[in-house]
Parts: sequence; structure tokens; C-alpha cells
Amino acid sequence: MTTILVTGGTGTLGRHVVALLRADGHEVRVLSRHAEPYAVDLREGGTGLDTALAGVDTVVHCASSPRGGDERAARNLIDAARRAGAAHLVYISIVGVDRVPLGYYRSKLAVERLVEESGLGWTVLRTTQFHDLVLTLLEAVAKLPVMLVPAGVSDQPVEVTEVAARLAELAVGAPAGRVADMGGPEVRTFPELARAYLRASGRRRPVVGVPLAGKAYRGMRAGGHLTPERAVGKGTFEEFLERRFSGA
Repeated sequence: MTTILVTGGTGTLGRHVVALLRADGHEVRVLSRHAEPYAVDLREGGTGLDTALAGVDTVVHCASSPRGGDERAARNLIDAARRAGAAHLVYISIVGVDRVPLGYYRSKLAVERLVEESGLGWTVLRTTQFHDLVLTLLEAVAKLPVMLVPAGVSDQPVEVTEVAARLAELAVGAPAGRVADMGGPEVRTFPELARAYLRASGRRRPVVGVPLAGKAYRGMRAGGHLTPERAVGKGTFEEFLERRFSGA
């Protein structure tokens, strides 16, 4: 079986990828800042990264941070993967990184380019936002007496375990380049998502759409972060919420 390194292997997505690959019989190493024996800060690199990559066939790069440092981390990872002779680098990205001018999206697009130019066999999968992230955003705005959501913006949330299954499938296959995007089953307005959250959580709040300014907002109003033609996900936001609030 293949030896696979998963960066960010304790995170929202990575832990599911790790579990699926191990269940399939692969040797899987988990790399994160605090997970022994491969506790490595990718932004710093160092000898620990070379140790983690020794004998690895495939790298699944899930580690990412909106706080910055993704490009530096990717350069360190790619350099170490080349030194180790890894054959395949799989990267998870976001639908719309080339259409919505958010700083984090620009960083993800830059990492895509580093992966493509790495000289390694590579695969890049772009997906829409996970249900988990949409819930986090809604919980934050629900702290106020009125839920203020961006006016005219929709989202297409996808189930993280479905993304993990697709990544695991790609990891054990041959390098495939940029593969088809993966979106959730439904495009929903933010007021619709907010009201679904309120019903599931048993809370009461008025929901108000607020116009925002800037190029990123205009890009999202135009649907640059959506992929309705690739609505291949199965699990809906309501099903996710039911599991979350029922404790299942």
C-alpha cells in the first residue's frame, strides 16, 4: 500500500481524509503543528519536515490558514517533497479563487500555481465552502439581536466528509492536474441559510440583508464562488444542521 502524508491531518477536513485512507489500508502520516511524531510548522520547515516526508509516495496538502503564511508553507512543503522523491502532491483549494478578490483566495490561487510549477505530479481539487464554515459564520452573526447577512449573496455549502472521500480517491490515483470542481447540492441565499440555522437551533432573530462594499463582495454577488453546474454533493445544509443540533 501507499505511504501518504496528510498535512493539516487533525483539522476539519484532514482528519476525515486520514481516517478514510487508513481504513483503506494505507500507511498515513499526520503532519500538523502539534501532532507527534510529525509536529511541524510548515511555515518554518526544518529537519522535521524532511523526516516526515522520508519514504512518502503521496502528499495530501490540507493545511491552510486565513491568517497568512500559506505560500511560504507550500514552498517549504514542495521543496521537501522534491528532496524526498514524492511522486504526487494533492492540493485542496476553493471554488472562485480566480474570480473573487479576497486576500485568502489570492493566497490559495498562488499556492495552486506553486503546485502546478513544482515539477511533481500534482492534482488540485476546488470545492465550495464546507457546511461547518457556514455554521461558524452564522453562529457569529447570531450573537447580535439581529442577524445581519450579506445582501444578494448566495452560497453552495458542501459536506466535508464527501470532500474527504473525493480527496482520498484522488490521493490513491495517478496525478490528474486540475480536476472538476466539487460543489454542494444546493445554491442557497444567506437569508435562507440563516433561517435554516435559526430553526435548527431553536433561536429567534430577525434576518436582515446588508449591502457591503468592495470588489470581493461584488464577486460574490456575481456568484464567482459558486459552481451550480457541479452540484455533485449530496448532503444538504439542513441535514448537516439536524446532525449537529441533535448530537448525532
